[in-house]
Amino acid sequence: MKAILYTLLLLVCSSFITLNTSAMNTPENNKPGNPYYSRTDKKKLNVSDSEWKRVLPADLYEISRNKGTERSFTGKYWDFTGKGTYFCAVCGNKLFRSDAKFASECGWPSFFEQSDATSIHFQTDNSHGMRRTEALCGRCGGHLGHLFDDGPLPTGKRYCMNSVALEFEPDGLESSATVQYDTITLGGGCFWCIEAIYKSLQGVEKVTSGYAGGNVANPTYREVCTGETGHAEVVQVVFDPSKTSLLEILKVFFTVHDPTTLNRQGADAGTQYRSVIFYQDKKQQDIANELIGALSKDKVYDKPIVTQVVPLKKFYEAEDYHQEYYRLHKNEPYCRMVIQPKMEKFEKIFKDRIKKK
Repeated sequence: MKAILYTLLLLVCSSFITLNTSAMNTPENNKPGNPYYSRTDKKKLNVSDSEWKRVLPADLYEISRNKGTERSFTGKYWDFTGKGTYFCAVCGNKLFRSDAKFASECGWPSFFEQSDATSIHFQTDNSHGMRRTEALCGRCGGHLGHLFDDGPLPTGKRYCMNSVALEFEPDGLESSATVQYDTITLGGGCFWCIEAIYKSLQGVEKVTSGYAGGNVANPTYREVCTGETGHAEVVQVVFDPSKTSLLEILKVFFTVHDPTTLNRQGADAGTQYRSVIFYQDKKQQDIANELIGALSKDKVYDKPIVTQVVPLKKFYEAEDYHQEYYRLHKNEPYCRMVIQPKMEKFEKIFKDRIKKK
């Protein structure tokens, strides 16, 4: 990749297009593939188990419908301290505020108070030779975790929850009903790398690692790694068009990965690592194709761009342990040797567009 890549990107992008991306999806009522998800509909759901299995990611189905339990100290929220609201990942029901969360030694996210009297209901759980109080979502009835009497004041309760069953939105996103968000789905090699980068970009509200472009419903990571499902590792990026643009999103995309290597990024080889843009409407398609055409015309890269531009048919959220992987595992060899150099490149080139911590 040429050293003057970023300069050429700026010149090329500014010379051929003015972005005016219309808003499409709001995080409040958008969950690809799950028609039962809503932040505003409070009507109780009566959905068959087979239907939940069809629409939910495999790990969420296992926790919510089969009453599974994630391993302690592995969930993305067990030590998370962000300010905002926690919702049911299955149906969007509001469950907790972050100011009810407390540091617990149990290894699971813990709260001392639920959002309101109807957000969670309870039943006796006699499984595994124990007598416990099971906590279930008040709207969809999904398993969340358990309630214990060893929490802090003022309630003395500890809602011991599974991170997989929760979904967090920071303050300012949930309440901005007038803000309309756009969404783009991108594959540029290992999703751990791309997710970490976009989470640092101003205007990006949410990044979710997952799979797209394949022919198997609800694929697992192990299945995708075989290369036989046809899926690519991708990130779905939700952004505020008033703070960033699709053009900037794509400029970052073409800067932090190599779009000229077919089915490969560095040592990661296979169709699951292909360079691909999954568009949601014709405007996104046109912007992506025009940018690729301009980059090719000005010979920004030494080799032809092989990035695919294809319609998004279905996005499947990856297993919980893949979400926020870099933040939770910065000291692991892969993070230090592969992700960290890409982060440093991104932070150097886009230093004025990094979120303030």
